[in-house]
Amino acid sequence: QPLISSSKWLQLHGLKRNKLSLSQILSQIGFQHRKDYVTTLGKLVASRYADGLFPQYKRAQDGSVYNLTAKKELILHFLDCLMGAIELYKQRMEWLTSESRQIFGVIQERCIVIVLDFGTAAPTEFDLCRDALTMVLLEQVTQIAKFNLIRAAQDLMKWQQKSTPVSEHTVKSAVTWLWKLDHMTAASHTNSAEALLEAMSDEAVSS
Repeated sequence: QPLISSSKWLQLHGLKRNKLSLSQILSQIGFQHRKDYVTTLGKLVASRYADGLFPQYKRAQDGSVYNLTAKKELILHFLDCLMGAIELYKQRMEWLTSESRQIFGVIQERCIVIVLDFGTAAPTEFDLCRDALTMVLLEQVTQIAKFNLIRAAQDLMKWQQKSTPVSEHTVKSAVTWLWKLDHMTAASHTNSAEALLEAMSDEAVSS
C-alpha cells in the first residue's frame, strides 16, 4: 500500500510538471489581455480590440484578464486531466488518513524510537493503545530502517538497548514485547521526560 501510494504521489508531482495550474492552463487556452502605459494619458490603458471578440476570464488573485481562444475539444481535454488529478488527490488523502496514519501520521524518518506513555489508560484503553501501536509497527515501521520502543515508567523499560534494524523477526519481537507489558499506574511527567531523553540519547535516531 505505501509503495502504491508513493507512485500515485509521483503522478501528482508529474501533473504539476504537465502544466495543470490555473496560470499554465490559461496560457495554453488563450492569451492575457494586455495593458500598457500611455505617456500622453499618464496611465495604464488596456487594448480594446479583443472586447466582445473572445470569451474572457478575470483572475481574482491579480485582476488579470485572459482572452480565451481554445476550441471546445481542448477545454474538454483539460477537464479530463483536472478530474484525473482530483481523483488522485482524493485517493492520496484517503490513504494519508487511513489505518495507522490516521493516528500517527506518516512516518518519514528512517530511524525512530516510539516512546510509550499510557498515562491513566484503563485496562481496555491500554489494549486499544497496544492495538494501535501494533498497527503502526506492522504498517509503517516495516517500511523504515531501524527502530526501538521505550516505555515511560518508574523503572524505564526498553525493548532493545539501541535502535535495531527492521526485519520481519524484529517487528514480530517488538509486537510480542508490547503485548507482554503489564498494565500499571500512570507514569509521572518526570518518567515521561526521562523516556524522551533516553530516546534522544541514541545518536542514530532521527525522530
